[in-house]
Parts: sequence; structure tokens; C-alpha cells
Amino acid sequence: MNAQIQPVAAKLAPTPIDGEALRRSALNVVTIEAQAIDALKNRIDGNFMRACQVMFDCAGRIVVSGMGKSGHIARKIAATLASTGTPAFFVHPAEASHGDLGMITQKDVVLALSNSGETDELLTILPLIKRQGVPLIAMTGNAASSLARLSDVHLDVSVPEEACPLGLAPTSSTTAALVMGDALAIALLEARGFTDEDFARSHPAGTLGRRLLLHIGDVMHTGEAIPSVDTHATLFEAVLEMTRKGLGMTAITDPEGRLLGVFTDGDLRRAVDDGDIDLRTTPVVRLMTINPKTIGPDKLAVEAARVMEAHKIHALLVVDSDRRVVGALNIHDLLRARVV
Repeated sequence: MNAQIQPVAAKLAPTPIDGEALRRSALNVVTIEAQAIDALKNRIDGNFMRACQVMFDCAGRIVVSGMGKSGHIARKIAATLASTGTPAFFVHPAEASHGDLGMITQKDVVLALSNSGETDELLTILPLIKRQGVPLIAMTGNAASSLARLSDVHLDVSVPEEACPLGLAPTSSTTAALVMGDALAIALLEARGFTDEDFARSHPAGTLGRRLLLHIGDVMHTGEAIPSVDTHATLFEAVLEMTRKGLGMTAITDPEGRLLGVFTDGDLRRAVDDGDIDLRTTPVVRLMTINPKTIGPDKLAVEAARVMEAHKIHALLVVDSDRRVVGALNIHDLLRARVV
């Protein structure tokens, strides 16, 4: 029985591989693909501008299509366009000839990807697309191909060689197509004046959504939870207020609730070190910080994190347009909201 097990074990034993050979192979891939991307710089030309204009003027959606590995890249390009202000979706070319072509309307623009430019599934549906008068942008590695010749705008994404040593697996070619798609999406984003808040509307979930959608008003303490004393308060009363509210500071306000200054834990430590200051009788206005850093309730919560980091502070008062204190928050509120 042992005689039978030993040959099997020998087959299962890992074969050592040459680590240096792996490194050379990986570096070669990175070099070849980097060169393919670098070559795209010369192709941001009139055709690229026309493609952007056609997509910018599209009253419908950008329909992105491709087969195989080009299909995977097409899906990603469609997703990037859709999340950056250019409505887009992916249509599988084989499914299109079996009914999904009805998803494409005369208001749309088709962006077709094929490295060879001769993909049968795409060429089958082209006559129907052209018959509808739908603008066709082709992204191929062969400017003389059928797809390139039938397109209204052709984007050249040809590469000198694939990173695959066999020259078979799509590597450099798919990378070049992906980068060209990103270039289109970001150029259109800037042309539309797309903002981070626009971006947030299509990314409501997860960390990105919280950072882009959560506003100061959603996380700040309000009403009785705001630490605040008037101008007659002593340092002792200010410390009691800070302790009760637990934000490491207190606002000093006038009778109308307008902000005059702030007293913080740091100010308290400095006061304790000063033997000339009586904590029970000294007015808080004597040691408060005038014109402290504040933020508005309509600002994004992530902006509060930036202000705190830039000025090395841990809490902020929230004021309205009349400088009335309407809220307060500290770094722990932002941590709990997972903004930072």
C-alpha cells in the first residue's frame, strides 16, 4: 500500500520555480503594457475630440458593447461612464441579435470594442444600428478593419505587441482600450462640470457614499447637546459645561446665540498652568479664542475632517449665516459616522 502512496505523493509535491525568472517575466509585462499606454498620448487627437462631442451631445445613453475580453473592458467602461455623469450601459453583442437590440434607441450612441475589428457578433448587428441612424464609435486595434470603416468615429487602440509571450492572450490591447475608455469618461466628466456631490448620487453606499453624501447637519450635536455659555460665565462654569457635553470645548455666545468665541481643553490646560488665574472667578471671555474655526451645517462631513486636520483641532462649532451656533461636533462624531 505504501508503494502505491509514494508515487502519488511525489506527483503532489510542489515543483520549485525560478523566482528570478518570475520577476523578469512580470517586469516585462509591466514594461510592455506601460509602452502601450504611453503610445495612446499621440491618439488624443481629432478623432478623440469628435468621439467626446458625439457622446456629450447624446440625448440618450451610451451603449457599450464587445465580445470576450473586450466585453469585460466594455462593461467596465460603461460602468465608469455611468458613475461619472454620462448615462451608459453594456449590451452583449450576441444577446443583441437575439432581442436585446431593442434596448438601443435612436437617441443613443453605440461604443463598440474589438481589437481585431472583425468580431462576427458585432458585425452582425451593425447594419441594424446604422439603419436606426445611431452614431457608432469604434475602438479597435485595426484602422483598416470592417468595424473601423463602418464607424462614424474610430479610436485607434492598437498596440505593438501583447504582453503574453505567445502573442495570444489579450493583455496590452485590453489595457490600452481600458485607458482610452477612462480618458473618454474623465474628459466628459470635466466637460460637464461634474462635481463630487454629483458623483455621490450614484455612489450612495459604503465609505465613498458616506464621505460624499453625509453632511455636517447629519452628524452634529444640536439643541441642548451643544456646549454653550454666555459672556458672564466663569472658567469654572465653562469647564462644567464642557464636562456635561463631552465635546472638549464650549461656545461663548451673546444673548442672541451668536458666536463670540470658544474655550477648549487646550485653553483649560494653559489656564491651569498659569498661577495667576483663579478658575472659579476668572471670566471665560478673558481666555476664550476669538474668531475660532467654524463650519456650516450644509457642508459635507468630510470637509469638517479636512478643517480639523489642517488646523490640528479636534472639534468644531457649526454656525449659520448669521453666526448663530446651531451645532457642534468633534472628531469622534466623524469616526462614528465612518467619515474618517
